[in-house]
Amino acid sequence: MKELTTEDIDNISIGASVLGSGGGGDPKVGRLVAKHMIEKYGPVSLISIDELKDDQYVVPIAGMGAPTVSLEKLPSEIELTNPLQTLEKAFGKKADVVIPFEIGGLNSLCPIAGAAKLGLPILDADTIGRAFPEAQMETFHLHGLEPKKVAVADEKGNTALLTPIDAYWFEYMSRALTVQMGGSASVSDYFLPGKDVKGAVVNGSLTLAKEIGELLSHQEDYDDVFDALLDKLNGFELYDGKVVGVTRETKRGFNFGKAEIEGLNKYAGQKFSIEFQNENLVAKQGNEIMASVPDLIIALDIESGFPVTSERLQYGSRVKVVSFPCDPQWRTQIGIKTAGPRYFGYDVDYVPVEKLQGKED
Repeated sequence: MKELTTEDIDNISIGASVLGSGGGGDPKVGRLVAKHMIEKYGPVSLISIDELKDDQYVVPIAGMGAPTVSLEKLPSEIELTNPLQTLEKAFGKKADVVIPFEIGGLNSLCPIAGAAKLGLPILDADTIGRAFPEAQMETFHLHGLEPKKVAVADEKGNTALLTPIDAYWFEYMSRALTVQMGGSASVSDYFLPGKDVKGAVVNGSLTLAKEIGELLSHQEDYDDVFDALLDKLNGFELYDGKVVGVTRETKRGFNFGKAEIEGLNKYAGQKFSIEFQNENLVAKQGNEIMASVPDLIIALDIESGFPVTSERLQYGSRVKVVSFPCDPQWRTQIGIKTAGPRYFGYDVDYVPVEKLQGKED
C-alpha cells in the first residue's frame, strides 16, 4: 500500500490518456479535480490486488457521457460520491475499496477524487485496461458478472437507482439518464466482494499509467521517446501526419467523429484517418484498416510526445498515430463480440494489430 502524491496524479493523468485510446475524458480536468479533493480531504492509498481481501467490497466510480461536455461541465463533489453511497444504502453494506471503471484521463482520476472524499483506498486495477464508450464493455461482464443495481448522479444532486437485467440494459438506461442530466453524469455499477474481483479485472492499471507518465515526463532519458513508449507497451507506429479536417458530433451521450490526416515525413503523400466514438475505433490508410478496437489507437503530439484525446484533435494538429495490443481478455470470443469492430458497425472481423502490421510472432 502506498499513498498517491501530487506528482503521481500528474503522471497518472498523462499515462491514463495514452491508455484511454483517445477517450476516457480530459486529463487536465481529471488532474485538477483529483488534486483539489486530495488537498481538501487528505491522501489516497493505492492497494494492489494481492492486498485486497476476499471479503472487502469493491465499487467502481466513473464518469459517463460525451467528453466534450466534461470540458465545461465539471463534476461536483456530490456527483462523484452519490452513486457509491446510493449503492451502499441499496445493498446495506459499506464499500471498502474504490476501483476505476476504466483507464482514461478523467476516468482514472475522478475515482481517486471520490476515494479521497470517502476516505477509502483505491485498487491498482480497472475493469477495462483502456477506455471504451459503452457501459457493458467491462471485464466483469466478460466473466459473467452482471450489475444488480446501478446508481447514476449529476452535479445538482439528482440521483437515480436502477435495477437492470444485464449490463446492456445498464448502458441503455444510464445513457438515457446521462443525456437528460446534461450530457455527463457519474455512475457506480457493481458492488462486489474481493473474491469476485480477483481474476476479473485488469491488474496494475494505475501503476502502468504512472510509469507511462514518468516516461513521457522525462523524455531526456531516452534517445527517442516514441520508441521507448512503443517498447514499453509492445506497440506499433502507424503513421505521422497533419490533421487537415475533423468532423465531430455529440449525440446520444457520445462524441462521434472522424479526423482526416495527411501523411508527413516518410508517410508524405498518403491519406489516413481516425474514426472515434469517444474513443478511437479504427485507424485507416485510405479505406484499409491499420488497427481497430479492441486494440488501442492513440494520437501523440509529434512535438511533445503527449497524447491528444479525440475531443482535442483539431485542424493543424501534427500527430504520430500508434497502436498497442489490448488486454488479452478482450481477444476472447466474448471480448470481440462485446467491443470488436463489428459491434461498432464495421463490416470486418477483428484482426490483432500485430498481424495487421505484419509483425505477428
